[in-house]
Amino acid sequence: MELYIKLKEVLAERGITQKQLAEQSGIRANAISEMVNNQRQTINKEQLAKICEVLGIERVEDMLEF
Repeated sequence: MELYIKLKEVLAERGITQKQLAEQSGIRANAISEMVNNQRQTINKEQLAKICEVLGIERVEDMLEF
């Protein structure tokens, strides 16, 4: 089963750049870029929680897809 991070779509919907998300979340821009491009092999749940907080996401389904 493959996990897909829908971060690219969520950022586009909200009109937020990767750089803005990195600044607001305190997560390295490189890590954000890897998530946007689905190149990460692991996902840090603290980072995921912070991204959801910054983007106002309450349902994990809005961010992740199997």
